[in-house]
Amino acid sequence: MDRVAIVGIGQTKIEAAKERQNYPEMVYEAVKLALEDAGVGMDQVDNVVTTSNDFWDGRTISCMPVGGVSGGYDKNISGVEGDGTFGAFYASCRTRSGAYGSTLVTAHSKGSESHEITPMITNAAFDPIHARSLGLDIVTAGALQARKYMRKYGITEEECAQVAVKNLGNGLDNPNAQTPMKITVEDVMKSERIADPLKALDLSPISDGACCMILANEDRVKEFKTKPVWLKGVSFCADAYQLGDRDLSECKPLEQAAAKAYKMAGIQDPRKEIDVAEICDAFTYQELMWTEGLGFCGKGEGGKLVTSGATARDGDIPVNPSGGLLSGHPFIAAGMYRMIEAVRQIRGEAGGMQVKENVKTALAHGVNGLCGQSHCVWILGSE
Repeated sequence: MDRVAIVGIGQTKIEAAKERQNYPEMVYEAVKLALEDAGVGMDQVDNVVTTSNDFWDGRTISCMPVGGVSGGYDKNISGVEGDGTFGAFYASCRTRSGAYGSTLVTAHSKGSESHEITPMITNAAFDPIHARSLGLDIVTAGALQARKYMRKYGITEEECAQVAVKNLGNGLDNPNAQTPMKITVEDVMKSERIADPLKALDLSPISDGACCMILANEDRVKEFKTKPVWLKGVSFCADAYQLGDRDLSECKPLEQAAAKAYKMAGIQDPRKEIDVAEICDAFTYQELMWTEGLGFCGKGEGGKLVTSGATARDGDIPVNPSGGLLSGHPFIAAGMYRMIEAVRQIRGEAGGMQVKENVKTALAHGVNGLCGQSHCVWILGSE
């Protein structure tokens, strides 16, 4: 089993609507940027993994138009359905297996084309016999989880609002962010109430975006011009499908995935040993839950963690210095964007988002399913 490094990254700007590009064209842009970053051509890429979702793309086998623009001509191509971190996981397995020395992986989402039917799309994720007829969608399900979590641990709406203030403010230094803004807790509290307790500024926007990464094993890394960022640990875990079969106030699959990834990376105290974390915060309350699940604080202490300033860009455990999903949320590609931002931090190429000069260890996180059904945790390092 070879060590694997990320040797090329490319991402498009996250926007509300890329009207002049269809989704294969978005992917082509990201692939071109990744190849330029790596300083290679497609002849040095052995195989391709694409990450997509038929529901969001609005067509059957929507991965088909992506394979060619991802450089898959005359190469083995495999498609993954779900968040980009899971596609990258499969790409890393292919690279580590020894069957391929390098793998290019892409992820994309064009939410603007399905914006008006997003509730219908996410409603289809529910059981068709018992739950779908209730009209639940990603926002109302999130509201159920938020209320359960907040009541159990005494989390306040104001503590959740602090996440929006932090992340949307961080987005001001991210040239790829969709909705950067300077706001206050009061602004969040006064924003339109969408599904109690969630308000408009507690929600991430629907976005268009595509990204690409190139992975290589240790023998092939020297072929690429960029500073390699090494995979130190990775794991994913899924919870029960039915919301009623889960305790929505907890994030057990995240705790298990993080524990395995930490063990693989040799991390014993994540808050002290991780320099920066990029996590998927589709809603403000989720950043609080996920920081608890990742072991940055105790259960029910996520609100105190953010209000203390610990997760700010200059805090002791910076979380989402890029602005996170609140500053732009391209479904499916979201987690891979987090990985790319973590890579930029380790390389020291994050510009105004850089948390400190010498980032050695970074965490990236992706989510599949409603209310955090599945989590994928990556530990990336400079060595």
